Amino acid sequence: MQKGLMFATLVVALVGYQMMPSHASSHREAPLISSDPQADTTDVYAFVSPDDPNTVTLISSWIPFEDPQGGPNFYRFGDNVLYEFKIDNNGDGVEDITYQFRFTSQIRNPNTFLYNTGPILGVDNTNRNMFQTYTVTRIDNGRTTLVAGPMTTMYDNVGPASTPQYGGRGAGVNTFNDVGGTSAVFAGQTDDPFFLDLRVFDLLYGANLSEAGTDSLAGFNVHSLALRVPKAALRAGSPIIGVWATASRPTTTTRSPGSETSAGNFVQVSRLGMPLVNEVVIPVGQKDKWNGSKPADDGQFLSFVTDPEVPKLLQAIYNIPAPPAPRNDLVSVFLTGVQGLNQPPGVRPAEMLRLNTDIVPSANPARLGVLAGDTSGFPNGRRLTDDVVDITLQAAVGVLGGVRSSLGDGVDSNDVPFQRQFPYLALPHSGGNPWKLNPNPTAGQ
Repeated sequence: MQKGLMFATLVVALVGYQMMPSHASSHREAPLISSDPQADTTDVYAFVSPDDPNTVTLISSWIPFEDPQGGPNFYRFGDNVLYEFKIDNNGDGVEDITYQFRFTSQIRNPNTFLYNTGPILGVDNTNRNMFQTYTVTRIDNGRTTLVAGPMTTMYDNVGPASTPQYGGRGAGVNTFNDVGGTSAVFAGQTDDPFFLDLRVFDLLYGANLSEAGTDSLAGFNVHSLALRVPKAALRAGSPIIGVWATASRPTTTTRSPGSETSAGNFVQVSRLGMPLVNEVVIPVGQKDKWNGSKPADDGQFLSFVTDPEVPKLLQAIYNIPAPPAPRNDLVSVFLTGVQGLNQPPGVRPAEMLRLNTDIVPSANPARLGVLAGDTSGFPNGRRLTDDVVDITLQAAVGVLGGVRSSLGDGVDSNDVPFQRQFPYLALPHSGGNPWKLNPNPTAGQ
């Protein structure tokens, strides 16, 4: 009875939460961040590690729509960007633990235009002319408790001649002594793990659902940070943690011919927890403000949750009746977590990705997560295989039409398989991939 009630509550909350087919989690979602891809968070994931359930894996991806052929200066993290995972472990909407990532670009030979001067056979291979090192800093309640590094990022997948036999088990993974045990970390280029049809921006799939079924992110890469941490290093009393990622830049940038310097305190320019929020819940005039805000201050955006725009658009385009405001049913998923699933005791309403770390990974993960009875999936955290798009759409159809449906955007899985071991993300697409160079060759070519 209790499980059925929790399921029904969750369905209602999910429907109200978005009530629309789909959007990319955070690809170019706000005016300012769309011109700063190195600081643009595309997706955030948090899940109990399937092959090591005593740990939690946190993933954030950056730099949307990386074309694998993007040389000679291939993609990299920003040297002047402070990347962070933030964890709230007592439900008050304020980070208790922060993991910070800082990057430094290196050039071995400045007298060549080449990214590599020969085949790259490992992260520290001297043929790798352009590379980055990074440090990981842990902060507990404002106090630095460890600094790990410098470590070397995984290199970009330039092509078969430059990066032969790319990847492999453990490639680019480092470990360090953390609070409560050993943590693993990865920083480098990966396949973009999100999957959906982005033609949603063409009047919600062409205004007649004719534009669906193609993974718009197939063939594109991102840069990802992955961190596997012992549960004991994150929890405090309750097993439920809240997770979000931010990027910050210095207040002042000074440019002169051929050079650029930065100074001053860091200012937050990007924020992402739950997928889809800044895309479609927050209006364009508030999106940059959202990216600079803190979860504890989310009350200022409450009206966009209780009276959302998307149901009105669906009614105008597809004649799906929009439920009347105020939509108080949205608050559980968007701000507090679902009671009995991932809502911490004494929670303060604040938007973040909430994960109950006591729920063990499913041996057979269901892409529809909790809607399919798999409580180890979205919105209890977010796994790489969770189909956020179809979860939202099928919940909407089930509540509004009174029936369950297999309706979706026609994209049910990633274009390439995920890895079974940390960092779990799929390897990046190669710069020598002929499909990416010409996905629709003419007949007979």
